[in-house]
Amino acid sequence: MESSMHETMAESVQEEPVWRETMRGIRQRMRSFLQVLRKRDPVGEFAMGWLVWEFWRIPLRVGVRGGLFAILALWVGAASAQDLTEEQRAAVNRELAAGIVTVVPAAADGAVDNPLKGWCVYTDAGKIHQPYSMIFSYASWKELEPNQGDYRFEDWQKQWDVPQGAGKHVVLRVYADYPNKPSGMPDWLIGQGVKMTPYTQYGGGLSPDYNDPKMVAAMERLISAMGRRFNDDHRVAFIQLGLLGHWGEWHTFPRTELDADDTPRRRVIAAYRNAFPDKQLMVRTANGHAGTQDWIGFHDDMFPEDTDNGEDWSFLATIRRAGRDQNWRNHVIGGEMVPGKADQWLLDRFATTRQMVQRSHFSWVGPYGPALVDPKSLGDRANLFAQHSETLVREMGYDFQLTAIRHLKSIELDKPTPIAIKVRNRGVAPFYYPWPVTIALIDAQGNVATSVKSPWDIRSWQPDSDIIEKASISFSQVPVGEYQLALGIVDPWQNKPKIRFANDLEYRDGWTVVSTVRIE
Repeated sequence: MESSMHETMAESVQEEPVWRETMRGIRQRMRSFLQVLRKRDPVGEFAMGWLVWEFWRIPLRVGVRGGLFAILALWVGAASAQDLTEEQRAAVNRELAAGIVTVVPAAADGAVDNPLKGWCVYTDAGKIHQPYSMIFSYASWKELEPNQGDYRFEDWQKQWDVPQGAGKHVVLRVYADYPNKPSGMPDWLIGQGVKMTPYTQYGGGLSPDYNDPKMVAAMERLISAMGRRFNDDHRVAFIQLGLLGHWGEWHTFPRTELDADDTPRRRVIAAYRNAFPDKQLMVRTANGHAGTQDWIGFHDDMFPEDTDNGEDWSFLATIRRAGRDQNWRNHVIGGEMVPGKADQWLLDRFATTRQMVQRSHFSWVGPYGPALVDPKSLGDRANLFAQHSETLVREMGYDFQLTAIRHLKSIELDKPTPIAIKVRNRGVAPFYYPWPVTIALIDAQGNVATSVKSPWDIRSWQPDSDIIEKASISFSQVPVGEYQLALGIVDPWQNKPKIRFANDLEYRDGWTVVSTVRIE
């Protein structure tokens, strides 16, 4: 390709009055053909978006004049070409011979084990009966810091490497008090005089004085150390703030006098934000200071029973009251299903469960959830339970469907070439991390010959919207010949493409094969 449109267009117009006349004719034709274009083009406005983009931005192989008319002719029709000079008509023929390929792949059901969505399960609560993408890891503060400043994060990480955790991302929460279990408070901190108050609810336990300055400072140090260890760990998907209240859920109900005051809540929130600038953080409630933050996600641990039950204390009611009902567009929402009731919420009350996923924009459910239910316990309703589970997983979080891919049939090595895709997010939430969309050439042996990162940010692929992404890319250092063109959304943890599109397309080692192309 010899020159770019935006650099040479002015000069071209000044050279040839015929150019201006022909352009006026084409503009008139484009107005009259607009409806025809939309009927002809299986992807609607996508064709127009591609045309405008090519018009202004893409370096064209046969120069400004011929390349422009070639692109226009592809959609306006042969009649436009009749207005061209012989030189321009030859340029059109060359561009048409090179060809622009449009692929409109068929839709398919989304994968039920796509990363960072769906089921997030315990690894020590029995057999897991359904596909899942994440594991949930609780840890007591006492385990993580048995001696002051002696952090045992490596021991915690070893727990993730059980067979059930292989290849799975992790959601983390730390607790100081877990009812009906030994205290999670470090002995050394209790020894410094932090008061422990007994309670009897939920099986009983000891609640620390969250307002003690020694307690607050120690929590801040722990959070800072966790950030140094896990902020850059791509295996860690989401972090729940934890630490405060029963189970780390920021309440001591009904013993509200044991709750943390506003000051420790503020300091814990600030400590997490400072320690984890690159992680998605989640807090149990939007009450108080947490509800003033536009950068935080939330987790509902009584889903879907208390998600939006009409009470002013329900999960969504507090979020709405705090004005945080749009946080989900940039910050994850998820949480645990009512323990022991997955069969109820996936069978007789499934319609309500789906409605709550849609209202709350849930991305994942766990650690308790349907994947832990033994289908043998469901009798003749096991198949229905499985069907509803798959439906819910596909609706949760993101569900990316390619609706069109457009590229040149032949591409020159080391020369910029246009590529565009149209994507629909059929889920209820976006994807929350900037995993790169990579474009690859796959050779006849099925190996990736080369790949190029696109500039596209999948965090902007919001639900119920059609997204057009365009880029100018170049391939180098591969032999000439025929290749499969593939797309992959790369998980930085394993440095491999992991997200599967909801299309009936060949899927090979994480790559979605969308078309074929010739490299010249």
